[in-house]
Amino acid sequence: MSSFEINKIFAAFLISVIIIFIINFVGNSIVKVEKNNSKEVAYKIEIPETNLSKSASTEVSGENVEPISALFVTASIENGEKLFKKCGTCHNYQINSKSKIGPNLWDIINRPKGSISGFAYSGALAEFGGVWTYEELGHFLYKPKQFINGTKMNFAGLKKAQDRADLILWLQQHSDNPVPLPE
Repeated sequence: MSSFEINKIFAAFLISVIIIFIINFVGNSIVKVEKNNSKEVAYKIEIPETNLSKSASTEVSGENVEPISALFVTASIENGEKLFKKCGTCHNYQINSKSKIGPNLWDIINRPKGSISGFAYSGALAEFGGVWTYEELGHFLYKPKQFINGTKMNFAGLKKAQDRADLILWLQQHSDNPVPLPE
């Protein structure tokens, strides 16, 4: 390579560096960038601290959830079985079957909450206490995460009261001694 070629390469590099410095100088003079570390660049959102035992509520975020007891008269076991297909990906319903992602639902009516041994319930559900009555199951299936704040159950819920009644009627049949329907 001749010295003329080396000079051209060096000149091209030198001109590139000078152009970059000029663009940087002009850009900084047009746009004033002030670095102030004392300014906050995000909004703070205050979240009140909650106790797990108080976070579980029997009310679904102030919404009026339609009671399902009166709907058992027209409830459909066949529709409940179809609706259970949504639940069946996470839950078993047969006697003595192992739990999947969710606990086994055999004999769920009037069973104490969080009572399947060997299943890791969320702290919120374990502390909620009580038994699964028809109405509590209806409220839980409406919006599980709002009925028991902190539950691990990832299900959006069943909005139609008749669908919840159908599913619960179908679950009621899966027991050694089905609990009588409320009157």
